[in-house]
Amino acid sequence: MSIYLDYQATTPLAPEALAAMLPWLETQHANPHSPHREGRVAKAAVEHARAQVSALLPAGGRVAFTGGATEALNWAIKGTSGAIVTLATEHAAVLDTVAAERARGRAVTILPVGRDGLVDLDAARAAIRPGTGLVAAMLVNNEIGVIQPIAELAALAHEAGALMLCDAVQGYGRVAVPEACDLVAISAHKIHGPKGIGALWIRDGVGVEPLLHGGGQEAPGRSGTLSPALCVGFGAAAVLMKERADEDAAHVERLWDAAVGAFGIPLPAREGLGVGSERSELPSGAPTPGPSLAGRGEWILNGTPSSRYHGNLNIRREGLDVNRLLSDLRDIAFSAGSACASGSGRPSHVLRGIGLTDAEARSSIRLGVGRYTTEDELTDALTCIIAAADAQRVAA
Repeated sequence: MSIYLDYQATTPLAPEALAAMLPWLETQHANPHSPHREGRVAKAAVEHARAQVSALLPAGGRVAFTGGATEALNWAIKGTSGAIVTLATEHAAVLDTVAAERARGRAVTILPVGRDGLVDLDAARAAIRPGTGLVAAMLVNNEIGVIQPIAELAALAHEAGALMLCDAVQGYGRVAVPEACDLVAISAHKIHGPKGIGALWIRDGVGVEPLLHGGGQEAPGRSGTLSPALCVGFGAAAVLMKERADEDAAHVERLWDAAVGAFGIPLPAREGLGVGSERSELPSGAPTPGPSLAGRGEWILNGTPSSRYHGNLNIRREGLDVNRLLSDLRDIAFSAGSACASGSGRPSHVLRGIGLTDAEARSSIRLGVGRYTTEDELTDALTCIIAAADAQRVAA
């Protein structure tokens, strides 16, 4: 049986979300945009799901369902005007869309990040000037888990008269979305919901030109027939994220402790429950978290140790052949980087963006854990990963 450690690529579907979806797949098949009774029942289910998804987002806006976060990000970027400022470590759905806008004549500034993965706010302040129309930044980075200062970037955007777009795909339900955002993109399958549905949250009073034309079923102008099954699955998953927030965060923290202990990764201080806040050191005499595999200081954490989501552990080891590691450990699902860029043959643009060499980027792995990862599974996986990596060094 395989062990799944790739939660940044996608999360297992919550049983509760599946149960909510099944009636809409089996017997309730009406179009939610139809005026008859069955259509109105379907529409009511969609609106209930919309309210559930909205509960984890700022007040004063509307959730518009989309086919996924990629569509939501494309809509937000292409549906606005003015110069764009974004970060070098953004998801391809942002960077490729921004590149397309640049090709159409729109001014674009891509800000670098530091070795810690964080944007320099002074550099951002210099770049976000009057005439800027949109600032786009990811709340939690999908490859290294770093949490960007979105509230501060939003303040700079508003001072310049620009809108703030937050890619909250990895953070939604885990890290609070700052109230100052104007546009927020989210995805169901990153929170134990179904694939094929996402949303763009749009602040009241913000205008976004349609991306898709043909009916305008979703205000403010997104066209296409919604799937009640996908909507209610998204809503059920969002409810669970809210209800289980403390339990999930505590579980992720235990898994983080086990992993950093196993790899022997030195950290300056223990951190709060995945949101970057500091907490006290372990009490004197407390057992070291995780399996007794510590002492491997050659494993290095990619990105800042202080402002990051703890369900994402991106680490590297000099000389590690990641492709061989993946081949040797086929019963463990983990990643060499973003699933969206896998198979490209190029080193991760995020890891290059934080200053890693090609060799360092290619010797990095990403482990993603969450609600349904058991501590025993993680311990077994870590034991296998470390043993396989050690075997490479012996063979060399």
